[in-house]
Amino acid sequence: MTDDKTRSIDAAALKGLAHPSRLRLLELLEQRGEATATQLAALTGENTGATSYHLRQLERYGFIEDVPGRGRGKERWWRAGSFSMDGDRFRRDPDTAQAAEMVLAQVVRQRGAELTRWLEESRTAPRAWIEASVTSSSGMRLTRQELADLVGEVSAVLDVYRKRARGRPGDTPDTAQVVVHFDALPFGVGEADPDRADTGGADTGGADHPG
Repeated sequence: MTDDKTRSIDAAALKGLAHPSRLRLLELLEQRGEATATQLAALTGENTGATSYHLRQLERYGFIEDVPGRGRGKERWWRAGSFSMDGDRFRRDPDTAQAAEMVLAQVVRQRGAELTRWLEESRTAPRAWIEASVTSSSGMRLTRQELADLVGEVSAVLDVYRKRARGRPGDTPDTAQVVVHFDALPFGVGEADPDRADTGGADTGGADHPG
């Protein structure tokens, strides 16, 4: 990628991402910042050859990029790019449903893992960093347009800070790698299962999950 714009991925890119090793490598680059194949191999337990191959595949589909001006000889430093995916569309397409489910499941798992990690780390983190961070949840009744506006406005703010941080060296004083998760999810809008008749009795089936 050559700019800071969030790129919407296509089906080919989704399938290229849907691999456990690639998802893990992308996760590490998002969490820890710029890294080499050797450093990432040490973190994942894979050999450098396999790690380099998966990094090249991530680069091919635009999920990561080479850090210009860093590295010696053939050494390459990598950083995560910015992308979005239409998960609902991919899940409804039989050709991409499996890949989409795998990627989305990893996103959910990553959310939980990072919250758990921060719960542990915050016990000894400097007070100033704890006060600057946030974990919050808010419930409100909105229209669809208000929800769309909320998502758009928050995304615009995130873009401002992503561009500001772009290319900032990892050794910049008083900085830390920050991972931002933003979810705005409606409840109770999933369609009823058409195969399940309403008999007026107690419902003993499983819960419906919005797509």
